[in-house]
Amino acid sequence: MARSIYVASPEGDTGKSIVALGLVDLLSRTVQRVGVFRPVARSTETKDFVLELLLEHDGVDLAYDDCIGVTYEELLPDPEAALSRIITRYHEVAKQCDAVVVVGTDYTDVAGATELAYNARIAANLGAPVVLVINGRGRHADAIHQGASVAVAELHANHAQVAAIVANRAPNGTLDAVRDELSTPEIPAWALPESPLLSAPTVRQLMEAVGGEQIGGDDDLLAREVLDVLVGAMSIEHLLDRLADGAVVITPGDRADVLLGLLLAHQADGFPNLAGIILNGGFRPAPTITRLLDGLGSRLPIIATNLGSFRSASAAATTRGRLTADSQRKIDTALAVFEQHIDGPALLAALDVARPEVVTPLMFEYELLDRARADRKHIVLPEGTDDRILRAASTLLQRGVAQLTLLGEEAAIRTRATELGLALDDAAVIDPHDEQWVSRFAEEYTQMRAHKGMTVERAREIVPSVSYFGTMMVQLGLADGMVSGAVHTTAHTIKPSFEIIKTAPGVSNVSSAFLMCLEDRVLVYADCAVIPDPTAEQLADIAISSAGTAEQFGIEPRIAMLSYSTGASGTGADVDKVRQATALVRERRPDLSVEGPIQYDAAVDASVAQTKLPESTVAGRATVFVFPDLNTGNNTYKAVQRSAGAVAIGPVLQGLRKPVNDLSRGALVQDIVNTVAITAIQAQALSEENQA
Repeated sequence: MARSIYVASPEGDTGKSIVALGLVDLLSRTVQRVGVFRPVARSTETKDFVLELLLEHDGVDLAYDDCIGVTYEELLPDPEAALSRIITRYHEVAKQCDAVVVVGTDYTDVAGATELAYNARIAANLGAPVVLVINGRGRHADAIHQGASVAVAELHANHAQVAAIVANRAPNGTLDAVRDELSTPEIPAWALPESPLLSAPTVRQLMEAVGGEQIGGDDDLLAREVLDVLVGAMSIEHLLDRLADGAVVITPGDRADVLLGLLLAHQADGFPNLAGIILNGGFRPAPTITRLLDGLGSRLPIIATNLGSFRSASAAATTRGRLTADSQRKIDTALAVFEQHIDGPALLAALDVARPEVVTPLMFEYELLDRARADRKHIVLPEGTDDRILRAASTLLQRGVAQLTLLGEEAAIRTRATELGLALDDAAVIDPHDEQWVSRFAEEYTQMRAHKGMTVERAREIVPSVSYFGTMMVQLGLADGMVSGAVHTTAHTIKPSFEIIKTAPGVSNVSSAFLMCLEDRVLVYADCAVIPDPTAEQLADIAISSAGTAEQFGIEPRIAMLSYSTGASGTGADVDKVRQATALVRERRPDLSVEGPIQYDAAVDASVAQTKLPESTVAGRATVFVFPDLNTGNNTYKAVQRSAGAVAIGPVLQGLRKPVNDLSRGALVQDIVNTVAITAIQAQALSEENQA
């Protein structure tokens, strides 16, 4: 039976979607299958944006139509019949899940008291404890408490159980007072602060509000959040003093002087970076002005509307942003607010959600982020001009996973980040061609490679390469680790680490491992990316390094040295190599559990293991798989990834004295986030070893 949680509020505009998203995120790292359900949707004509937001979360795998009970149109004529349908539809979802987040109604059509009572009846019939979300905006602690008391009484009167209270959008500086006022021994409470970004509309939403059309700029930048709206009816010299980052300026379409002045200010150093320009009054720029705009090549969105200044400004000012699936910055901000101000374990305890023994890919990914957050390390990202790196950096900073340095020309990186609506203020940016850094790194690199005949002049040509520059930062302690490879080849990324960082004591070879997240557990595959045809000694190195990698990430290492033969049944050079490697591992690390040669089926399937190696402590339950060569390893991990739907995290480089990790050139933003978290955890382990 799925555990359901009902998110309800006594009025509209409470921001309960933030709490719902936080709960889905929290549950995804706690249980295997998370569901979402909307008992009453806004309509069937327009999709419910809250439901779409939650369905986009990686932890949810359900169809939109399956997650709706009824619409308001179905509810109003016959509430009893609607309730019966809601219960039936909910149980169809619950059958597929371990926990379901049920998001209550939005107060669009029905009077407040009646609607809260109806939500209470739904929650009671679903057996779902209620997380009550109270709007704290503009209210003192005692007023918030009074509103919550009335709502709790209404819920109890209709037999719903209130498990927790969250006051959302509470004034900054009053969070502790609000929490203390609301909390009781029976019902824990938390307070979330107001975050202007979360209620900021996007440029696209303003365009829709004024009935406009885009006549210039980049379509992708319509998703940027608008932090201010200005009416530019004054002369340009007076308007310039009023501009702010993220502002949209509304100005008459025949004011070419203002339009050109705004575009120049937007592109000029020292002036705010605008979100867009709205030209009102039904005027369009003259053909000569249009030609000039095209020549400037600005990406700033320019929108034209037929509304006058007053109506345009009124429509823009009353447009409220929503937390939707297409705004990653808002999602990151919402999750960061939830994580910082709500005690996740305490909330789960109040909701009585038990953690299962299985480990899903999402649970593992979230555990990576949590561990990285516990002791934030400094990671350098050399490919600071790539949009994926910028988006990943924004997520990492918002979620507090690591400190970051980006390499590249600072003005260009920060301008592009601002255009994309990303929060990178906390990231450092270093130009790898900066003379001060080049001189220092060239001297250091020359000393490191003097035995190879390196000169300072040659070193000055090498170190500005972003991979060498980032590696030098790690070697000199200016960063704890490096992640690269989204743009550059694996060789470009890891060659400098072979020259500069070198292997850890007791390790002769650098190798790689993939963390393979299956449906219910995490395995380690090695080597799948570095050594093409390892010798027996190299295989032993790979096995020992992979066991260390497994332990770093909470996986008990049981090593399977893979071959086409199991035990003593086969002969030949390939099998003998694996047999010799297994003996070397046992000799060098007698504390490790290792079996080999062993076939894959005997390593993972208990019934096969019972037949082939009944006395083995590894067979049938292996967690670390060492492949005999790169061809086998690379093909196997990709086959499992594609055929079994596994999440492959890596390659994780192992054997280096300091952490450097490679990305695939097809890496997604989440891949980059995971790899940075892994690198940070490796740096934590290194720091603990040094302290010991």
